Amino acid sequence: MDYHAFDKLSYGLYIVSSEAGGKAAGCIVNTLGQVTVSPVQVAVTINKENQTTRTILESGKFSATVLAESASMELIGRFGFQCSRDVDKFAGFAWARDINGVPYVTEQCAARFACTVVNEVDLGTHILFVARVDDWAVLDDVPQMTYDYYHAVKKGLTPPKASSYRPPEEKVTGWRCTVCGYIYEGEALPANYKCPICGQGAEVFEKITG
Repeated sequence: MDYHAFDKLSYGLYIVSSEAGGKAAGCIVNTLGQVTVSPVQVAVTINKENQTTRTILESGKFSATVLAESASMELIGRFGFQCSRDVDKFAGFAWARDINGVPYVTEQCAARFACTVVNEVDLGTHILFVARVDDWAVLDDVPQMTYDYYHAVKKGLTPPKASSYRPPEEKVTGWRCTVCGYIYEGEALPANYKCPICGQGAEVFEKITG
């Protein structure tokens, strides 16, 4: 079977964020979608190991923003390839709170949704959250980023915990970032090298042996 068939499905890129016990968390997903109109409900699937998942399970609420096509790799790298347990993902970016008190990024985004979870489905590695949309707004009248644009134009990678992640098919000589999967091609990795996707240092890279 050809897994490239799944590449024909259309996705966007979204930041899903939540807060519980005074601790905020957020991650990038490509699985957000509207499922009903009356009431307005959305569904999103997030890996069980994500801190964002644990935070949503505790708070029962989340905010979702639609990334603009012009969103920077710095923003994507922060929310897509770093952990909320280790990093304040909102630091340095403009943000606000929705009507449920949940923080959300206000820059480089096209729209936002304030959501309350009404159902959860265990999918094994992931949890599917179904949520009522309590409030929504357009943040900027700009094109939203599609998953295809992210890969084709931004040359972005898929985080290993993402629902659509697949290991690279081609074999190359070089070093792989163990955080985001970025591959540095070459025999020697500079000691002060920083991953251009997730910003991690050379110490998290592993040699590709074949």
